[in-house]
Amino acid sequence: MSSNPSNITAIVGAQWGDEGKGKITDFFAGESDYVVRFHGGNNAGHTVVVDGNTFKLHLIPSGIVYGEPISIIGNGVVVDPKALLNEIAYVKAKGVFPKLMVSDRAHVIMPYHIALDGALSVHQGSLAAGSTRRGIAPVYADKVFRNGIRMIDLLEPDVFREKLDVGYAFSKGIIEKVLEQSLDITMDEIFDTYINYGQQLKRFICDTSVELYLAHKAGKSILFEGAQGISLDVDHGVYPYTTSSNTAAGHLSTGTGVCFRNIGRIIGVVKAYLSRVGESPLPSEILGDEAIALREKGAEYGTTTGRPRRVGWLDLVQVRQAVRVNGLTEIALTKLDVLNGFTELPVCVAYDVDGEHIKEMPASLTQYRNAKPIYETLPGWGDLPEDVLEKGYDVLPEPIKEYISFIEKEVDCPVKIISIGPQRHETIIR
Repeated sequence: MSSNPSNITAIVGAQWGDEGKGKITDFFAGESDYVVRFHGGNNAGHTVVVDGNTFKLHLIPSGIVYGEPISIIGNGVVVDPKALLNEIAYVKAKGVFPKLMVSDRAHVIMPYHIALDGALSVHQGSLAAGSTRRGIAPVYADKVFRNGIRMIDLLEPDVFREKLDVGYAFSKGIIEKVLEQSLDITMDEIFDTYINYGQQLKRFICDTSVELYLAHKAGKSILFEGAQGISLDVDHGVYPYTTSSNTAAGHLSTGTGVCFRNIGRIIGVVKAYLSRVGESPLPSEILGDEAIALREKGAEYGTTTGRPRRVGWLDLVQVRQAVRVNGLTEIALTKLDVLNGFTELPVCVAYDVDGEHIKEMPASLTQYRNAKPIYETLPGWGDLPEDVLEKGYDVLPEPIKEYISFIEKEVDCPVKIISIGPQRHETIIR
């Protein structure tokens, strides 16, 4: 029996959630016994490229694309059963038979949550976060209201009906009486459809907390895969322009039932520049031809929505917070190759807010809206050497090494993983 904490690794986003976590998770997933999602829902997206085959996943952990690891959807995740069944069919069609477990305590996204999501986004106006309208915020709200329906309830028709009576009436009232929208689906339609989903998913639903506890005791390796990034964390992010769950590494304990003391390694994924899907102020955002060039070169379009991402220069105020709040042990720096060919690279090291120099993310929305980036400009580089993957870090151009060292010094965290392409092997370990 092992009590060695180093067999548990967490990978989390250190920016706005599209940092390339899928690639980094994929790098480790093949050697893990378990790969676990601990928050969010099918509003997140991970793109994984394996042997030239591209997988776009939204709910199932990236580890599913390998035959061996067991993929776990933890209790902190919210599950759209239809989306989950579609994703299971998707990976099967690509020749992968899913080794999957879904927490019996995970909350279920209902059709009225999706309807309410759209109605709320209209109501929130300029404070709306740019929701993917997949029902994420309303299902988390119902969880806290204690109106929620959990995966286990889909297997118990009497309890499901009892809870559905309450949850449906509550959301219907808000949609129709408060937000003056309409809810077209009936409660009977939902009941029949979701009982059927429960039967289709029954073999996957179990107590995943116990499974992971026993796996850890047996010395198995467990990889936790975060969705989104620190600035979307509902507590620590740029509220209210956030997601509806906690994206920080500490949430993996509540989101899975695994003790936080057992985490050995916390890797924060940082894109070498900035991108963002959704609404909010974005101090280091760039616009115009420069933005178009960077977006096209980096293929910056949302995995889940297909929306063009807003792009900008690397913001170390944001990364500094990610290091502190997540307790990062190291950084994985992605998409460095996208910056090839720029003659100079601005890096945001602080904000100017009405003449005040700010180095940490402000809670004040007024301050964040008024924040102007304070840049330090570093020299760019040309193409990478052809033998870089063979010879590693030592043959990287000096300006890249300077860029990496600058990041490390500013945020007080080592960069140990460097990604220079979408393929799994296009990775340098220091």
